[in-house]
Amino acid sequence: MKKGMSRREFIVSAAKVSSAACLLSIFEGSGFMKDILGRGPFDIFAGDALGDIILKAPKARFYVPFVAGGDCSPCHGSSIPSGDLKNAHKNRVVKCLLCAHGCMIQDGGRGKCGARVNVRGELKSLVYGRPITTHTDPIEKKPLYHFLPGSAAFSIATGGCPLACKFCQNWQISQSRPEDYSTPFVPPSDIVGSAAANKAPVIAFTYNEPTVFAEYLIDIANEGKKKGLRSVIISCGFMREEPLKEMIDALDAIKIDLKGFSEDFYRSVCKAELQPVLRSVKQVAKAGRHLEIVNLVVPTLNDKAGDIRDLAKFVLDEAGPDTPLHFTRFHPDYQLLNLPPTPVSTLEKAREAAMELGLRYVYVGNVPGHPGNHTYCPKCGKTVIERQGFLVKTMNLKQGKCAFCGSPVKGVWS
Repeated sequence: MKKGMSRREFIVSAAKVSSAACLLSIFEGSGFMKDILGRGPFDIFAGDALGDIILKAPKARFYVPFVAGGDCSPCHGSSIPSGDLKNAHKNRVVKCLLCAHGCMIQDGGRGKCGARVNVRGELKSLVYGRPITTHTDPIEKKPLYHFLPGSAAFSIATGGCPLACKFCQNWQISQSRPEDYSTPFVPPSDIVGSAAANKAPVIAFTYNEPTVFAEYLIDIANEGKKKGLRSVIISCGFMREEPLKEMIDALDAIKIDLKGFSEDFYRSVCKAELQPVLRSVKQVAKAGRHLEIVNLVVPTLNDKAGDIRDLAKFVLDEAGPDTPLHFTRFHPDYQLLNLPPTPVSTLEKAREAAMELGLRYVYVGNVPGHPGNHTYCPKCGKTVIERQGFLVKTMNLKQGKCAFCGSPVKGVWS
């Protein structure tokens, strides 16, 4: 979705995928695509959407190829039974080590995210250098409330996501595939240049799950550092440890959507698992990188008082009392148009429960004008950041301390 393109226009554009690309998607599931991809330079599909992308796609990282007769432990770990076993895999299988799904991908196939393809035993990124949309947002919209408040964030996204959340507000982007849109190659240096031209001190990787373009993200963030720009990620947290370690090293702040606190919710509503997300929260907190947590409270699905309290207790124990926690209001979208918006009282009770446990910065999100949208000094209780929607109205901080009592307020303020 290009800058300025409406959701309706995006859907219409996505529907105009060439018939050859559609056939290619069918072949991919049938096994026929393996034969096609095994024949030289794919010239049979030259000119169609996916074929052109594959031709130009760079090699991905974070995967291991299967080698006949080789070591099986990179894919299967310690779960391999003892004894003389015959390997059941065909040649050219790869295991993606980027997200927690750990997809085993046949030649010509793609992982669940749709953004990575196995080409004759080499995993390629279909989204490197191919952003769907760029837009300049307030940093508060991410939301990041304790990281350079009032700053502009140059935001970018590609297509693809390892999750399939039924409530996703950016589903036209996250659930799309690279061949659904046409975009020129944009090198990392151009993204950095665009951020600077828009007078944005922050580059934000957002809208879809940025893990799917991890290589691009890391290159942009490192290029941005050379120009004095900072980078943040808005993530579902469903990545593996090694890619996350590299992202932590490149990034300045991380916001993780902790979508619920039950395995059943993650499996039935998000098509994912809870434990990898909890692992990511712990890893980011241990690394000392600035972290904020958001929980979208969906009526009847993840709004049980016990689950919300357990979620807040986890954040307190594993990330610390100074970690900002946002309880955000759900609005009907995508596949959950049948549910009502979250009652404001539910969000208020969640905030109260989390603060009673000992979390110092807990917010009510997506409710403009609510007092739970402001930042308060944990010692004197006075308002240190007053917000009007996504805008900072007043700031009562001096060198990271409350302007009224001088107590420190945790965050990145300059």
